Amino acid sequence: MNGRIETRADPAALARHVAEWMTSAALAATGAFRVSLSRRLDPKTLYTLLASDGFRGRFPWTRVSWYWGDERFVPHDHPESNYRMTREAMLSKAPVPPENIHPVPADGTPEEAALRYERTLQAAYGAAVLDPARPLFDITLLGLGTDGHTASLMPDDPVLEERKHWVAVVSHGRPEVRVTMTYPVIESSRQVAFLVAGKEKAAIFSAIRAGASQAPAARVKPVGELIWFVDMAATGER
Repeated sequence: MNGRIETRADPAALARHVAEWMTSAALAATGAFRVSLSRRLDPKTLYTLLASDGFRGRFPWTRVSWYWGDERFVPHDHPESNYRMTREAMLSKAPVPPENIHPVPADGTPEEAALRYERTLQAAYGAAVLDPARPLFDITLLGLGTDGHTASLMPDDPVLEERKHWVAVVSHGRPEVRVTMTYPVIESSRQVAFLVAGKEKAAIFSAIRAGASQAPAARVKPVGELIWFVDMAATGER
């Protein structure tokens, strides 16, 4: 498989390890630091930890900008909103400047929201074309579905072949319409990290690890480093 694997005993240990890794990376950087977030990684554990006493005072919140790799097209206060979950778990409890928070728009049509978010990303990047030598993100966090999807890149969806647009609409495969970053944007990152926990992920992780899967997650090939943070249950060893 592409990338290196780092294993911890359980989800709690995994979240603490990733929180330390993120904090170290952000502290080591100079200037602005951009992070793309994911919902599919037991994120409340990680996000709550970052906003806890052990990390809140160490993390360089004022230099870090937050984006979302995908989002359900629902209002920001909806129970299924990825933005709402992150806000409640972390952003509302940490000293995050409001101008550093960049949720996916939730008004208008899904297509309009995708276009507006694409323009937000291009404005942050300073160009409409991605340069492999200059990644958009410093860290991109991704989860892994049991069907091998990541962000809202679903198996057999046409969005998997999208290379022009930075953000696209996914209108089938799930009950709600979603807006997702496409491969070129997800891969434009200095470090892409999958967080994989739970025995229900063991089968798909094993297939990806063996190079025997063409699932969306297996096709992620970042311009920077790829890391798989995995707990023991997801490795199938426990």
